Amino acid sequence: MNRVWAFIMGDPLADRAVPPTGILARLTIFVAAAMAFLAIFALVLSLTAGRVASNWADDLAQSATLRLPADLDQTNEALRAAVNVLQTTTGVASARVLEPDEQRALLAPWFGPDMPVEELPIPQLISILPDEDGYDIAGLRARLQAEVPGAVLDDHGAWREPLLDAANRLRLLGWAILAIIGAVMAAMITTAAHASLAANAQVIRVLRLVGARDVYIAGAFVRRFTLRAALGAAIGAVLAIGLLQLLPQVDVTGVTETPFGFHGIEWLWVLAIPAVAAIVAFVATRRAAFRRLREQT
Repeated sequence: MNRVWAFIMGDPLADRAVPPTGILARLTIFVAAAMAFLAIFALVLSLTAGRVASNWADDLAQSATLRLPADLDQTNEALRAAVNVLQTTTGVASARVLEPDEQRALLAPWFGPDMPVEELPIPQLISILPDEDGYDIAGLRARLQAEVPGAVLDDHGAWREPLLDAANRLRLLGWAILAIIGAVMAAMITTAAHASLAANAQVIRVLRLVGARDVYIAGAFVRRFTLRAALGAAIGAVLAIGLLQLLPQVDVTGVTETPFGFHGIEWLWVLAIPAVAAIVAFVATRRAAFRRLREQT
């Protein structure tokens, strides 16, 4: 902690080698702010999209649907038989026949809200909810095939797996975007550090003449650019969070409650952005400083 505090406070004599103002100082702060701003939104998009896919997958995993074909003979008898099978199956908490209004709501996104469900040959649906222990899907399918021919049990696995795969891909995409943002910031800060070292070549020569070592000189540049990057990243993060707060906080799915933004422990990412920016600036400036000082020897 003492070393961190000493790094922040710096050495007033060494700091004179780095101009406190000017185009390079403003450029460093601006680049860090812009990269932090973009990083916040990349994180929000990645985390929110991942939550949406995960929540949908969880909802699908907690339910199943039994479908009775519309052209099945003796529909009422088959419906009663299917409900009886489900109610006598261990692990099934409830089995509920969907009403016409519910089926109309399910089909509304494709056919509109005024579709006459009662007049169309639409399969009868039964919603199945498992208990905490769950049920044997293979065994239930076998019973249904024997007692209710033509019934189809859908455990939503065909929908759940692509959603989970999409969530993983979105998270990877978010990390890739963050890596690109970090690389761009490192490149810009490295360029600014090189330019600052070149502009202060005469000051560096004087410091060497009076006995200053390269570590001492480089430390001044590293400290100044690291603090500038941290300051800029903090500004960018605050601006991004402020803009996020202005956005309407609504359910982004319309089905599952998944608001857009950070939630719970995810807010730690906001605090991590300036710290990561400072680390990137520290590493990039340190490498650039020692490389440039060796060239000026």
